[in-house]
Amino acid sequence: MKTITYNPSTLETEFAEAIISLTENLQGKIKSNKIISIENKITEDNPILVFKLQDNEGDEHEIVLKVIQRIDK
Repeated sequence: MKTITYNPSTLETEFAEAIISLTENLQGKIKSNKIISIENKITEDNPILVFKLQDNEGDEHEIVLKVIQRIDK
């Protein structure tokens, strides 16, 4: 099926939501940091997820994931 809209595409949105649903599983794999929040910008063109983490010393860090679907070939 051809993608009609990319801003954001349904696939991008569903993929970003799937990643959010895996937060608990991700936390189990990241031993040195705790996920304290996720900033969810799913409705933007190329959805963005900003994971805010805190390490064992109390320092905060951010991991940014941008979901981009390439144009259908």
